[in-house]
Amino acid sequence: MIPTMNFFEANMKLGEAETLDIETAELLIRVENSGDVLYNELAARLNNEEAAELLRKNGREEVGHARRMMKVISLKTGTEYVPSAEVLEKFEVDLPDSVDASALPMIVEGELQGDLGYQKWASHETDPEIIELLLRNGREETKHAERIKKAIEILASAEAAQ
Repeated sequence: MIPTMNFFEANMKLGEAETLDIETAELLIRVENSGDVLYNELAARLNNEEAAELLRKNGREEVGHARRMMKVISLKTGTEYVPSAEVLEKFEVDLPDSVDASALPMIVEGELQGDLGYQKWASHETDPEIIELLLRNGREETKHAERIKKAIEILASAEAAQ
């Protein structure tokens, strides 16, 4: 049973997890699947299509991270993992009605912390395939941070041009 929490609380709980047990991996699936909600909501609040598309791309990749985590659980258990409806339920992501570039550095930091979390979990694993899946997710989290930094630059340039 996944406890009731919001997207940001779930991320904090993941940050505290030293190892990746099945319950933590299921929470991670839910958070990663909810990443597209976060990024689509952020993108919808930006008044710049180029920056918004960078964020939407991050969201699409977060869903891929969830699929990799399902593969990790399958490898850990030795049977094909089929997530419950509860695990597949996406978190609501409460954001202010309007968002500008000033809100994005916090998301950059979250992505960088995500990479560190994946590295930490990988360091406790022995299966090379699980290690690679975790490290690949982590590397992509850092790519997401770079994309957000690019979006911040785009927004700053657009603001300066006004």
